[in-house]
Amino acid sequence: MSLKTRILGLAASLIIVASLASWLAYRELSESIIERWGQQVAEIQVRYDSARLLQSLEREIGLAKQMASSSALTNWAANPDDAALESEAIRQMESFRSNFRDNNYFVALVENGHYYYNNEENEYADSQFRYVLDKEKPDDAWFFQLIEEGRDFHLNVNPDTELGVTKLWIDVLMRDETGEIVGMVGTGLSLDAFLQDIVDIGQEGITTLFVDYNGAIQLYRDRNYIDFASIIKPEGQKNTVDLLFEDPQDKQQILGMLQLLKKRGDQAGQVESGFVTVDGRKHLAGVAFLPAIGWFEITLLDLNTLLPQSFLWPLAAVFLVTLLVSLLLFHFIIQSRILKPIMSLEHAVEKVREGSFDLPRLEKPDNEVGWLADHFEKMAQKLGQSTRELEAKVAQRTDELNRLARIDPLTGLKNRRGLDEVLEEEIQRARRQDSGFGVIWLDIDHFKTINDSLGHQAGDQILCRVALWLKAGVRPYDHPGRWGGDEFVVLLSPCDPGTLEQIARRIRELVEQESRKTGAAVTVSVGGFFARPGDTSDTILRHADRALYRAKAGGRNQVCIDTLDDETALSED
Repeated sequence: MSLKTRILGLAASLIIVASLASWLAYRELSESIIERWGQQVAEIQVRYDSARLLQSLEREIGLAKQMASSSALTNWAANPDDAALESEAIRQMESFRSNFRDNNYFVALVENGHYYYNNEENEYADSQFRYVLDKEKPDDAWFFQLIEEGRDFHLNVNPDTELGVTKLWIDVLMRDETGEIVGMVGTGLSLDAFLQDIVDIGQEGITTLFVDYNGAIQLYRDRNYIDFASIIKPEGQKNTVDLLFEDPQDKQQILGMLQLLKKRGDQAGQVESGFVTVDGRKHLAGVAFLPAIGWFEITLLDLNTLLPQSFLWPLAAVFLVTLLVSLLLFHFIIQSRILKPIMSLEHAVEKVREGSFDLPRLEKPDNEVGWLADHFEKMAQKLGQSTRELEAKVAQRTDELNRLARIDPLTGLKNRRGLDEVLEEEIQRARRQDSGFGVIWLDIDHFKTINDSLGHQAGDQILCRVALWLKAGVRPYDHPGRWGGDEFVVLLSPCDPGTLEQIARRIRELVEQESRKTGAAVTVSVGGFFARPGDTSDTILRHADRALYRAKAGGRNQVCIDTLDDETALSED
């Protein structure tokens, strides 16, 4: 089946499927959009509510800590019976009262349990001492519990039965210079005003509450759920946040989010969210930990109230109409704008795959397909050029490597491998042309002595000089080479026995004469052999080596030519 048929068939199928699936798509899409939006709103709302709470508390907490560090109060707390210290301390307390938000304060001393308090109306002026804290009274247990735990700072929603007030208390421990706890100071914020300003914001669909580190509800619009005096209640008797949910899974989920945020410690700004059911309606719960006060902020969003699905009906209509129009237009443009250029591009790809870079003319409409065709054409041209350049470089590099593999790095002459290859070529040519060629084998006389006396560096210099004189003594088309150590081999072709002997003598004489000019006289022993058609490389080299041996045995600095019938021509200077 062609691509055109498949695409047009797909277009028709999409129209049918889109008509049937629009409603399902709308429902899934709208629910997903609402949930994603809700998660974003939940995080924003949690951070906003947390910021409002901290903004209201941070100043009061700072003042309370400043009050707890007052030297007038700490000195008096250590000596509560000193009237002068008490007078100065009360004066200091009253100065702080005017700075607190609700213009009240309390001070409780560890030494004698005395509790001091004054409110916004200055009702207890000159009689700030209100009562004595008693360990046996349940209403006073909060003080002794906090002293025992040694927590420098604590928030607590608690009714004071002696004073007849219920407030959000900010408790800060007071320590002397040695760090010993000598009392507690703080202020109380009006619970009703705080709930109205921070918690009960009056926005439909949004519920905000705050719980302490153990999940006990501290601030909530319904006072019946607030866990007053949480610090003195044993676990299991507190009004914890899970009381707001009926489904056990929801309870487990909300407590799990609290535990997860606890593990993250002091990472402020982290928000966990999840869906729960409250009063039979689906809510999105967002939870954040506030390390500055040790509380959790929980925001419950009723998404159906904040963003009903009916708000997204226009989106579904736009989606359906746009889809149908797009599919119809797709039918008209697919042939000229996409299918035809793709087919021509496919043909070009096949040619490149087969190794041909001679491309046919490509259709290039003004769209991505046309740009792709243009890029492919330029790429193919570049690839063809790169391929040709690479092949040339590979051939050049291969030739260079082959050459280097056959050259002696010290003298620049052919090495043994190069000489072996030339020897085989000359043997084959001798057979084809029924002709002979000459082989000269020479080595430097007493070279080991030269190395031992002058050093290897001097020996290398002599080898290089001999190589130069050897090249100078042979014809341009002959093949001189270093066989190894101080041994050199020369292949002479074309050659006859007379030419062989003549060149061998010339080499010996040239080395002797030129070396004298350098101040370090060097001589060579030379052996030669004239190879004939049918001789093997072993035979040729054996006779040349035997001739060299005879030249050295005869006193060195000689030329000896070996023949197959063992007749030698020996010449001495």
